[in-house]
Amino acid sequence: MMKRSVLAALLLAGATLAQAKLPAQTEEQKAAAAAAKDKAAWSDKVAAFQLCKAQDRVAAYYAKHKADGKPVAPTATPACTDPGPYVAQVVAQAQVGVADSKPVPAAGATQPGPAVPKK
Repeated sequence: MMKRSVLAALLLAGATLAQAKLPAQTEEQKAAAAAAKDKAAWSDKVAAFQLCKAQDRVAAYYAKHKADGKPVAPTATPACTDPGPYVAQVVAQAQVGVADSKPVPAAGATQPGPAVPKK
């Protein structure tokens, strides 16, 4: 009985250590996680498209062979939508803030303009 209580205490101590706080993610890690999430969502769309096409083939085969000689009325279903090739969305979003990172001139400062030749 004592061995069990000691073991339980050790497991409890280990569980509290396992709940230690992780460091905050860097911008690169956040971007990589967003890219992985975007790619996984696209993969899910491709899998759904492939499943839809396979179901259409099975339904067409079944309707052609008319199970047990009974006529089969086709049911209207939405068309399968092809998600197209993968396009990274995170890269396009990352370049939106480029103009925001440029310094803004102080108020009242003159900007150098194009050189005007003197006569």
